Amino acid sequence: MFVIIDNNSSASNYTSVNKEKISLTFASDSGYATPKVDIRGVVFRENKILLVREKIDGAWALPGGWGDIGFSPSEVAVKEIKEESGFDVLPMRLLAVLDKKFHDHPPEPYHVYKMFIQCEIVGGKAETGVETSAVEFFSLDELPELSLERNTIEQVKTMFEFLEQPDKKVILD
Repeated sequence: MFVIIDNNSSASNYTSVNKEKISLTFASDSGYATPKVDIRGVVFRENKILLVREKIDGAWALPGGWGDIGFSPSEVAVKEIKEESGFDVLPMRLLAVLDKKFHDHPPEPYHVYKMFIQCEIVGGKAETGVETSAVEFFSLDELPELSLERNTIEQVKTMFEFLEQPDKKVILD
């Protein structure tokens, strides 16, 4: 996505963020514009999914975050799950690569691809992190308020489909 910031066509026309803040957001970017990558770890235990409560908005999300330079997507999933939930995991399977623009997320200045990687717990214990205030497992019928910037109810429901259908094919937008 290419964003033009001028008097006629502005990213500020599509969001509540003012033009100056949008300009500052992109000021340090140079070169060809590319999407950001958000990686979410999907962990099940006893038919429940692992969610963490985000301190920033008080809502719940699959543990995860931005892809880090020097880390593979699987390494990011392992690192984020440990940092946000306290669990040690092994990455098992890529479940989905979704383009955030096709899903019901709030608007933001970046074009984002979301990767969902199923992981298995191999150690650790539930512990909050710098960005999280709670760690819990939820069944599909007891999901709490979700952090829509990070994951939608439809995306979490889709992750449960992988639990119910282990042979389900990877989803690509």
